[in-house]
Parts: sequence; C-alpha cells; structure tokens
Amino acid sequence: MDPDVLKQAPLFHGLDGEAAGALAAAMTTIRLHRGAVLFHEGDVGDQLYVVVDGKMKLGRVGTAGRENLMAVLGPGQMFGELSVFDPGPRSTTATAVTSCKLRCLEHADLEKWLSERPEVALGLLGQLAKRLRRTNEVVADLVFSDVPGRVAKALLDLAERFGEPRADAVVVHHDLTQEELAQLVGASRETVNKALADFAARGWIRLEPRSVTLLDIDRLEKRAR
Repeated sequence: MDPDVLKQAPLFHGLDGEAAGALAAAMTTIRLHRGAVLFHEGDVGDQLYVVVDGKMKLGRVGTAGRENLMAVLGPGQMFGELSVFDPGPRSTTATAVTSCKLRCLEHADLEKWLSERPEVALGLLGQLAKRLRRTNEVVADLVFSDVPGRVAKALLDLAERFGEPRADAVVVHHDLTQEELAQLVGASRETVNKALADFAARGWIRLEPRSVTLLDIDRLEKRAR
C-alpha cells in the first residue's frame, strides 16, 4: 500500500520508480492512535510527513482560546514542508483524527534529495503554492461568503478527497465531530449545525454520525459560490 500512496504526495512527483523507492526507503514509519498529537503549535521540528493511512488535522489556537482547523489531510497528502525552507517553531498542532500511519522524512535526508534531484524541490514548491492559494481562498471566503456557503464548500472539499460515490449520492466519512466541522468552517457549532439542518431539510444532504451523504451536488455547488 505504501508505495502507491506515497507516489501521490507532491514530494514524489517527477521521480522514476527507482528514485521513488530510494526516497521511500529513507523514510521512517509512525503510527498514531485516534486523538494522539504528533506535534504542538510552537514545537521545534523540521521533519516532513506523508499520510499513508487515516486522517490528520492541522489546527491553531486563536487569542480567545478557540481552535481553528486549517486542514484535514488524508492518504497521499503531506505536511510539515514549511520547516524545510523556514526551520522554526511549528505553526500548527497536528492531531490524528483517526488511527493513522505516517511516513516521516528527516530534514537532513530531505536536503540531500533537494540538492541532487531538482524535481523533488519542484514538487515541494508546488505544494507550497497550493497551500498559499488555499490560504487566500479561506481568507476570501471568511470575508465574502456566509456560513452556509462555507459549509457547502467544506462538504464538497471533503467529498472530493474522502467521498465514496454511490448510484445517486456521495457518502463522505469525514470522521469529524460537529465541533471540528465548525472549526474547519470558522464559525460557531450552533451556526454550522443550523446550516447543516437546513441542507438536510432541503434534501441536499443526509446527516449521520461523523459522516454525511451528499444527495444534491449541484445545489451544494451553487450554494458554495
């Protein structure tokens, strides 16, 4: 399972089979139980991680003590790449949403690959560009979009990465609590629950514990705009 999942990570983009295998061999394996914290915001660390199995969340705590989720990551996605170019305190707290298997690459090992294989550096730069673009979208959504619109967009994003298409619906096992969904959207749990209940009443979604079934993708896409 590892080789196929690892090749999805930007770190491996452009590498041939032999080089990809060598890079994978340089990585160590980490297993986390649900709820385990890999590192805290402010911790010193320069390792890069790739999710092989399970889901991880990256969050930050605001001045009022409320946590905001910056991202929910699944197999093939990576994090910790900022420390490669700017070593220093971690900017987020990484927590296992489910039981997780990660592959870890130490900074010293990665530096060698960056100097010898330009395609690895290009993959990392592409990842950083996507992260910056995503950050810009989040800021724009907070300014210009209402909570129901942000909820619809979050559901579609989760469906794209974790959805299981069925005959006339998409089942999304996001494994998030209601509070975590609210943190991901950047709103109160009550407001997000009200939006979800409205979507369900309209027949757009069906709510289930830690999952949701999307019944009307077109309506959600229009609401997310």
